[in-house]
Amino acid sequence: MSTLHRRGCRLGQLLYLLLALLAGLSGLSACAFPGIPATSAQLPLVPVTAQATPLPPIRLPQDEAPHKDLTEWWYYTGHLQARANDGRLLHYGFELVFFQVLRSDLPPVYAAHFAISDISRGQFHFAQQRVLQLDPSSAGASSQGGFQLQVGPWHMQGRNGKDQLAAVMPDYALQLQLQALKSAVLHNGNGLITYGLAGFSYYYSRTRLAVSGLLVDHGQTLTVTGLAWMDHQWGNFLTLAGGGWDWFSLQLNDNSELMLYLIRDASKRVISTYVSFIDPSGQDHLLPASALRVQTLATWLSPVTHARYPSGWRIVISDGRFSAQLTLQPELKDQELVTYQSTGNAYWEGAVSIQGQSAGHAVDGEGYVELTGYAAA
Repeated sequence: MSTLHRRGCRLGQLLYLLLALLAGLSGLSACAFPGIPATSAQLPLVPVTAQATPLPPIRLPQDEAPHKDLTEWWYYTGHLQARANDGRLLHYGFELVFFQVLRSDLPPVYAAHFAISDISRGQFHFAQQRVLQLDPSSAGASSQGGFQLQVGPWHMQGRNGKDQLAAVMPDYALQLQLQALKSAVLHNGNGLITYGLAGFSYYYSRTRLAVSGLLVDHGQTLTVTGLAWMDHQWGNFLTLAGGGWDWFSLQLNDNSELMLYLIRDASKRVISTYVSFIDPSGQDHLLPASALRVQTLATWLSPVTHARYPSGWRIVISDGRFSAQLTLQPELKDQELVTYQSTGNAYWEGAVSIQGQSAGHAVDGEGYVELTGYAAA
């Protein structure tokens, strides 16, 4: 057998292993985190004892770039407006997310999801990508710091809250520039969240990004503006088999934001609740879990996965420092991403409208809700 042939065989075996890793093995694809492939016995165990050396703090813009941890993602969601040629005001939601998965000494695997909620048409569309990064030097930090990533034909890059996104799928394409209007929020006060036996995660968000750029809708190029939200999360954590979460990013018209999530275990019991209020000045206020009540107003049955998702929410927050009563309605009922080909799972992530009261004043706004763990593998 020639040297070239042997190298080709080894490369083929490596590709097979990595693709299998991302295919959603052994029924664990309905996991808590929508971009993370199924775990298996081959993966390294997460230490259950406290680390002897304290984890270093987040540094920006250095930590915007990829890390050498098990799990990492860069997540953008937002709302866009445009004026059609006939004068109609058009409304869109969008999601663009890149996932990096590292296992053992294998090359990194990147998966990506791109979705458009065409609210004016009443339609939802999504696409997915997955690549094996054989040359790690071709992805990562840009020459000026920050990050620069490509997954297939899609791109994202950013530094200090000045980001650029580009993605294309049948009938839609976008090219956006984003500018942070507030400083990055380091969740849990220092940007470090512990998941117990599941591991740890660094986590920060840019909760209010002004958006401008172009969106191509069925061949018509539109100038768009809007607001977006960005999450960057990484760490040596694995997913909770059979569990899931409900995550809310809410942008109110009084220049404040809320980030809420409820994590469930395999028995559907809520095991972790997070409540964060970001005031108009950008100050983050972490509220106790007892301050939050979430009521589901309706459900939606997926015709594809047959999962039954919550669809509409009543959110009440009552704390001495902050109170709110908000009603959230999905802009479209069907905003489900069936991404078995890239990350081995399906989840609902969609644009929502907001009405209610915050701090005693009438407010409205827009947001995104993510629902995982409802669709069986």
